[in-house]
Amino acid sequence: MRNLVLATAFGLLTTLAHAQATPVGAWKTIDDETKAEKSVVHITETGGVLSGKIEKITDPAKQAEKCDKCTDARKDKPILGMTIIEGVKKNPDEAYWDGGTILDPNNGKVYKVRMTPKDGGKLLEVRGFIGPFYRNQQWIRVE
Repeated sequence: MRNLVLATAFGLLTTLAHAQATPVGAWKTIDDETKAEKSVVHITETGGVLSGKIEKITDPAKQAEKCDKCTDARKDKPILGMTIIEGVKKNPDEAYWDGGTILDPNNGKVYKVRMTPKDGGKLLEVRGFIGPFYRNQQWIRVE
């Protein structure tokens, strides 16, 4: 009986640890230059596809900003509440999610994206790229 309880507990802990090693959840985004928190992006999954919205902007002066540099349907829309991650799926052969896009509201550019959970799901490496050029950010999971 004791072995059954231990096996069940171990299985539960393994499941919880694995569940946290996904991009799903809330993430603090960090400014590349200042290393200060910029926003919180909440990533959700629907039918195996991830999307992410800006849930919070840290700087009170930027709360009402609009995406004036966007060139798609998001042009001149409020950045707060905007969907910036779309169409991302788990790569079945790798430990990352890709195949979708991410918008940088600061410059209006849309990049292909790859998201890789790190440190047991506490960090998320977000790589936006166009062709051979890319930029990485480390996002921190909101507990």
